[in-house]
Amino acid sequence: MITHNNGNPDRSPDEPRRTRFHRLLPALVILSLLVLVGILFIRIHSKAEIIKNRNLANMNREKPVPNVVTLTLTPSVIRDRINLPGVTAPWVELQLVAEVAGKVTRKAVGEGASVKKDETLVTLDSRDYRNAFDSARASYRVAVSDLDRLEALHQRQVIPQSQLDNAVARVENTRSAMNNARLALDRCTVKAPFSGVVNRILIEEGQYLAVGDPLVELLQIERLKVRVGIPESDVDAVRRVETFKVTIDALNNQSFVARKHFLSKTADSMARLYNLELELDNSRGEILPDMFTRVEIIKQEVPEGLSIPLYAVINRDAEHIVYVVENGQAHARPVQLGLLEGWRVQITEGLHSRQQVIVVGHRSVNDGETVNVVRTAARPEDIVK
Repeated sequence: MITHNNGNPDRSPDEPRRTRFHRLLPALVILSLLVLVGILFIRIHSKAEIIKNRNLANMNREKPVPNVVTLTLTPSVIRDRINLPGVTAPWVELQLVAEVAGKVTRKAVGEGASVKKDETLVTLDSRDYRNAFDSARASYRVAVSDLDRLEALHQRQVIPQSQLDNAVARVENTRSAMNNARLALDRCTVKAPFSGVVNRILIEEGQYLAVGDPLVELLQIERLKVRVGIPESDVDAVRRVETFKVTIDALNNQSFVARKHFLSKTADSMARLYNLELELDNSRGEILPDMFTRVEIIKQEVPEGLSIPLYAVINRDAEHIVYVVENGQAHARPVQLGLLEGWRVQITEGLHSRQQVIVVGHRSVNDGETVNVVRTAARPEDIVK
């Protein structure tokens, strides 16, 4: 009996191997292409670097040596100072008023006159007050005479003690009345309570005055006050300062030295400034009240500090960079900054005395680059010369 096999025909043993090869062929092609691209990229990048370095070398050979100006670092005084506006005021400003009623009989001085202490300024009609004084004085004299007689009688026990006591009281009363009358009479002559300048005369001759009416405005300006508003942030520094430089623009920027007189304990409610009063000598009389001033306050002073122009500092990546010249080459140095005075800034770290700092041309040099020093300044002030 013959059996027929109806299944798949027999396969060759190499057929599965060929099938796997055909399946892997695309991946192998892609991998080969990636390797080829990588090799080409590396070669192109290497060639680009070679060309770039060659171009940089050519540029460096062709670039001229930059010219720079340097500053020789030397220690000097540097101050943290502020300038605040102020105004002058009289040391004493007083308005004299009438202490008795009466008619003005004489103005003894004029406006702007300099007067001495106890010098007569104004006189009032004193006739009524003189009569009152004479009457009070007469009453006092009578009372004294009566007391003398009664004391003699009392010693002989002719009068009682009560009568003597009444006489003593009458003497005291009449003495007080006489003194009050003398005081009123003296007040008819208005005198200067201190040496100063008559700023204003507020009355006219013949004018009748009541008690309390203003007479004369008197100023004491041999010394002046300078009033300055101090911000809260500077109060602590001002506490430690005793002398101040005061500059007055109206006097051709003339400067004076003033001393601290008073620093307010509370701030102004509106401006939030603390009132500082300075004492300023004005014995020559050239300064007038209400002149505008500029007050210099030195908050901190470093006697031997290193400083350079602020524009010589380059800010780079949160660092402060300064270029120095060593052996004909520019070298970048990171530095730490301190006090700022005008256009000078203190260098606290990173530099030392006698170093040559590039102050002109520093923004066109690179670290390690050869430079040509055309001028060296000994002081910051010499840079602009």
